[in-house]
Amino acid sequence: MYTLTILALSWQHILIVAIILLLLFGGKKIPELMRGMGSGIKEFKDAIKEEEKPEAKTTENNPSNNTTKSN
Repeated sequence: MYTLTILALSWQHILIVAIILLLLFGGKKIPELMRGMGSGIKEFKDAIKEEEKPEAKTTENNPSNNTTKSN
């Protein structure tokens, strides 16, 4: 039985990737990239929360479950 170990990274692999990233982008550019990624994730989460709030309000304000009719 074979197991899929493509993404099994040891600390040596992570260190090699970190060194390559440092060489490619430089020490000053990496914090800027991480900061931009963090703000993008925060905006994405905020957008999801905004989408959920109006749906909850419309279901509360919509009396579609009320089946009685007044004549």
